[in-house]
Amino acid sequence: QVQLVESGGGLVQAGGSLRLSCAASGRTFSSYAMGWFRQAPGKEREFVAAISWSGGSTYYADSVKGRFTISRDNAKNTVYLQMNSLKPSDTAVYYCAVDPYETTIVEGGAANYWGQGTQVTVSS
Repeated sequence: QVQLVESGGGLVQAGGSLRLSCAASGRTFSSYAMGWFRQAPGKEREFVAAISWSGGSTYYADSVKGRFTISRDNAKNTVYLQMNSLKPSDTAVYYCAVDPYETTIVEGGAANYWGQGTQVTVSS
């Protein structure tokens, strides 16, 4: 059974940093694209970042470009999201997503597999 487990969320002051991790189990995802989405209270889920299976291509929402960095370790079946210069508007539940195709994540806002989410709260 496939499982995606996020960790690393928490409460941080504006300007601070957090690093999210998403560990996948149940199968190997080294040939899959991986990504992150977020959903703030009362808002729709939105794309945050994605990375190709090789790590050679990365994609970011304009709202996080230059502040967030996505990376992956295929040996550990894990994807990371380094979040710097955090703002209160970054407060949301962050979800890990995995799909065979980058376009599904980046353009379709969808994925085959989802994590359960981790809360990120940025105080002003």
